[in-house]
Amino acid sequence: MIKKNSQRETETRENMRGGSGKVTVRHYLKPEEIKARTRLCAELILPPGAGIGAHDHVNEDEIYIIQKGKGMMTDGGREFAVEAGDTVLTGQGASHSIRNTGTEDLLVTAIIIKY
Repeated sequence: MIKKNSQRETETRENMRGGSGKVTVRHYLKPEEIKARTRLCAELILPPGAGIGAHDHVNEDEIYIIQKGKGMMTDGGREFAVEAGDTVLTGQGASHSIRNTGTEDLLVTAIIIKY
């Protein structure tokens, strides 16, 4: 299966999970297209100042791969900076959030896997 860039579904979420601003979600694949127990496989675009509020994943892992930009992330009570090339594994009930602290869009590949 191949999905061309032009075939990807896009949606905009305002104040995602209680965060600030608008986040664009560009789906690589929708959950129904993947046999594995996957809830999300998408690119997240956070403009400067935008963020995804604190939330948790019970019985799930979430992988963030930072593709471009800089941000600040909280995970399980810790706060740390992220930048292009970083990978974060979160979930297992831990609360996390992310916000763009840079001057360019923060691009994140996000994959949520259920177990």
